[in-house]
Amino acid sequence: MADVETPDASFFDHPHAAYRRWREEGGARQVRYPGPAPVEGWVVTSHAEAKRLLADPRLAKGGAVERFGRHTGLTQGPGSALFAHMLNSDPPHHTRLRKLVQKAFTARRAAALRPLIEARVTGLLDAWEGRDEVELISEFALPLPMAVVFDLFGASDADHEVLRVRGNTLDGGQGDGEVSVFTAESMLTYLRALLALKREQPDDGLLSALVAAGEEGEEGTEGEEALSEDEITSMAFLLVIAGHQTTVNLIANGVHALLTHPDQLAALQADMTLIPGAVEEILRYESPSALASLRYAAEPVGVGEATVSEGEFVQISLLGANRDPGVFAEPDRFDIRRADAARHLAFGHGIHHCLGAPLARLQAEIAFTHLLTRHPGLRLSEGHEARWQANPRHRGLLSLPLRLT
Repeated sequence: MADVETPDASFFDHPHAAYRRWREEGGARQVRYPGPAPVEGWVVTSHAEAKRLLADPRLAKGGAVERFGRHTGLTQGPGSALFAHMLNSDPPHHTRLRKLVQKAFTARRAAALRPLIEARVTGLLDAWEGRDEVELISEFALPLPMAVVFDLFGASDADHEVLRVRGNTLDGGQGDGEVSVFTAESMLTYLRALLALKREQPDDGLLSALVAAGEEGEEGTEGEEALSEDEITSMAFLLVIAGHQTTVNLIANGVHALLTHPDQLAALQADMTLIPGAVEEILRYESPSALASLRYAAEPVGVGEATVSEGEFVQISLLGANRDPGVFAEPDRFDIRRADAARHLAFGHGIHHCLGAPLARLQAEIAFTHLLTRHPGLRLSEGHEARWQANPRHRGLLSLPLRLT
C-alpha cells in the first residue's frame, strides 16, 4: 500500500500547489487531510479521472456518511434523520428521490425567484449606504443565499438565523465539513415544525411542493413509494446546506478573484455582459467546493496504476480537476473571457450533478452586477491577507473586508 501523505495546516491556504504536485505525479494517492475529523482515502486530481469517477457506479454514496460518522458521532442521535437525502444515496433509491424532488424544484420555480433575489441584493446593499468599509461575507455573501433559500421555502425572515451554517463556525469541529451534531439536531427540530406548518397552511413554496410530492409519490409508476417524513426533512436540510454554503463561497471567492486581478475587474466593469462567463471562470478558478461529496469503493476500482480496495474512501478533487492543464490552457491564470471555463466540474458530474446549480449561478450574476454597479471603486481593505476555511471539502474565505470608496 502506498504511503499516506498528511499535509500540514498551511494546506488550506495554499491547496492548489499540493493538488498541482499530486496531479503531476499522476494517478491517485492516499491522503489524510488535517482537521479534527480527518478522512483518509485516495485523492484524484486530474479532470479526466475526476469526471469518470463522478459518474462511476462502483463508487457508492449510500452509507458513506454513516461510515464516516462512526468516527465523529455525526450520524448518531436525533439529527441522524437529516442524512437520508439523495446526495447520500445510490440508484435505485437516488433515482426515486431525485424524480420526486425535481417535481418540486422546477426551473420555473427557480427562475421566478429573480425579482426576490434582486430585492434581497438591493436591501443588503442599501444597508451599506454612508459606510466606507464592510465585511462582505457576514454582511452580504452569507445573508443573501440564506434569504433566498427561505424565500424558496416560504419561511419568514425571523427564521434565517436558525439554519445559518458555515464551515468555519461549526461548534466542536465535528462532522464531515458540513454541520456539527448539535446544529443537525437543532435543524431537525426546526424543519419538522416548518413542514408541519406547510401541511396545515400550504403555499406556492418549495416545502409545500415537497410535502405534496410526499403525499402523491411518483404518479404513473406502479409501486413507487411516496417521500417519507425523514426523506422530506433531510431533503429540506440538503437544500439549506447546498443552497447557501456553495453560493456564499462562489460570491466571496469571485469578489476576491476580481479584486486581486484588476485587469479582469476593469474588463468586466467595461462590459457587464461578460458576467455569465465570469461566473463560470470563478467556478473553475476557485471552486466553492474543493472536494466532491464523500464516496467509497463498493468494489475494487482502478485509478491510473493504483487499485482502490473495496470500502476505501475516494476523494475527488474539484480544485485539482478545474486547474488541469490538459483541459484548461494556463490553468492558474484567471481569465473571465476563457472560452472553455464551463468545462469545470464545480457542480459535479453525472447523476449527482447539483440540482441547484442554475439558482447558484443566478444569485452570483445578480450579486456581481449590483455590487460592481453601485460600488465601482470597490477594493480590498488595507493590509487584508486572505485566510481560508480549514476544511478540505469547501474552498471559502474566512472573511473579506472591503473598502467601498
